[in-house]
Amino acid sequence: MRIHNRFRLLLRVSAVVAMVVAAKLIIHFIGWEILSINPLFSGIVAANVFLMGFLLSGVLADFKESERIPGELGACLENLAQEVRGIGIAKPEANVNSCLILLSQLGQDILSWFHKKHRTAELLDHLNDLTPQFAAMEQWAQATLIARLKQEQSNLRRTLIRIHTIRETSFVSTGYLLADIITILLCVGLVLAKIEPFYESLFFVSVISYLMIYLLMLIRDLDNPFGYYENDSWEDVSLKPLEDAVSRLTQLSGSTHLQAKKPI
Repeated sequence: MRIHNRFRLLLRVSAVVAMVVAAKLIIHFIGWEILSINPLFSGIVAANVFLMGFLLSGVLADFKESERIPGELGACLENLAQEVRGIGIAKPEANVNSCLILLSQLGQDILSWFHKKHRTAELLDHLNDLTPQFAAMEQWAQATLIARLKQEQSNLRRTLIRIHTIRETSFVSTGYLLADIITILLCVGLVLAKIEPFYESLFFVSVISYLMIYLLMLIRDLDNPFGYYENDSWEDVSLKPLEDAVSRLTQLSGSTHLQAKKPI
């Protein structure tokens, strides 16, 4: 899937560059190449590359942080489930089945939330539904154990809010606007510039425009590492650790439920 997405990005950039090259061909044949290449032009290219490097370093920091988040979510859910399961083992009379089922459903809701099939407020309400479950288990567990459960619940809430902030907030929107404007002006300048021989001009136009446009699209895509709900999102962090954790939670809640129904 990742390889397929990368080819989609390459094809989309190639389509835009093809339009720039086609415009260059038209301008050349009708004789509208009115600009000349000078050191100032190369300075503008260098300035745009520097600006894109600044934007890329900023979004990469969030992307690297986001790569750890699905695993952390899965770990929080499994830690909660194992602590609750431990209460049921130590105190067979404790009713932990409903809490385990709730944790399993919460994990599935989080996966759906990543694809924007649930609102953030609804997901946090489902997370808060664990509070009455923990309160009911206080009669069977030590206070330190309940405190650990509440701490994991707090970590889960903090991580979900962090994900919501990352995917809903754009990194330096004015920087994107400036990069867009400079890239468009550079492409227009390359199309109107007179470079001899002509085949060299086609080479430089295609290479420089491809670099600028590719970087711009890549930075915008990396800005949201959780863009699973977007058709034009190519680089997203893997949800495999969370999916595996949710699968184990489903098995755990199902087996515990069957054991509770098994006659003695």
